[in-house]
Amino acid sequence: MNALAATNRNFRQAARILGLDSKIEKSLLIPFREIKVECTIPKDDGSLVSFVGFRVQHDNARGPMKGGIRYHPEVDPDEVNALAQLMTWKTAVADIPYGGAKGGIGCTPKDLTTSELERLTRVFTQKIHDLIGVNTDVPAPDMGTNAQTMAWILDEYSKFHGYSPAIVTGKPIDLGGSLGREAATGRGVVFATEALLAEYGKSIKDMTFAIQGFGNVGSWAAKLIHERGGKVVAVSDITGALKNPNGIDIPGLLAHKDKTGKLANFSGGDALDPNELLVHECDVLIPCALGGVLNRENADDVKAKFIIEAANHPTDPEADEILSKKGVIILPDIYANAGGVTVSYFEWVQNIQGFMWDEEKINNELNKYMTKSFHNIKNLCQTHNCNLRMGAFTLGLNRVARATLLRGWEA
Repeated sequence: MNALAATNRNFRQAARILGLDSKIEKSLLIPFREIKVECTIPKDDGSLVSFVGFRVQHDNARGPMKGGIRYHPEVDPDEVNALAQLMTWKTAVADIPYGGAKGGIGCTPKDLTTSELERLTRVFTQKIHDLIGVNTDVPAPDMGTNAQTMAWILDEYSKFHGYSPAIVTGKPIDLGGSLGREAATGRGVVFATEALLAEYGKSIKDMTFAIQGFGNVGSWAAKLIHERGGKVVAVSDITGALKNPNGIDIPGLLAHKDKTGKLANFSGGDALDPNELLVHECDVLIPCALGGVLNRENADDVKAKFIIEAANHPTDPEADEILSKKGVIILPDIYANAGGVTVSYFEWVQNIQGFMWDEEKINNELNKYMTKSFHNIKNLCQTHNCNLRMGAFTLGLNRVARATLLRGWEA
């Protein structure tokens, strides 16, 4: 099942639990605006090449729309639509004053030079600059984009609208980016994990972890888990996978990957088939890579007792059912990976105020938001007698529906 179908299915289930009126249900499901643009740029050799860019603005009942821009060959309207909708529920679950959006360009970043990526980013910004804005739609980095990409968007947007640092988040610190932003999603995953384990009388130091994906989110999660005494027994990324039942030396692995660019040949662990990572023996599984990795083919073989969804939509609905029957506790993506957008919100606030916070304040505020959101989700799970995914979806939907009705849009 693709990401859009799965997201719509979760949405409808939550709408039924809440008893939402069919008119409001339909209005919440339909995106506010879908944008598709052609981006033609000259390559370094002088030849012209065209890419298709998308921006889906899903909902703005609770505030400006917010969401990442990804550069990836598989970017398509369905995926962008699903991720924009997930951002609407995620910002509502985190209780930050945003709606949801998502964007992307169908390209392979590693096949483009830095100057080609800059030209592509600037052309994309030229095509959508009048549809985004500090109080309208605030982009951020996602897969295949980074702080430099945001710097180019900020610069290009500012040519039309004057210097506007709050137009994007995830910027370089020198251009008004926030301290703590780089680690935010991974740190939020760890705060979410601590909140969940506390419900079961456990802590990170008591548990073993397997982490799929060792990019920004996975590596920060691994580092912070290791610092808290947790034992990371397996990790994987696109370069390979490794395991060590006694726990991997995460600082050593980070240094090795920094030096070699890959996980392979690290002396502190044995090679592992990357496909085995998801079914590896562990207490807590953290998928931090692509969506749909847990499906009906492998769900039966998952050995973890807890799954923390650091990736967007890593668990197919069929896998959800299988895992639930097995008693696996799943912490859903719309809550578990909300640390990134929460610190993006802090960055936006700092830019608007023109006043920067120190990193300790940011991390403390993030912990407060993640912990409070978890308890709000748990309360709804008890109210509606549902699992954590439906607890999160009902929390998000209810907040957006209330804002929509209060603004009088049901007419």
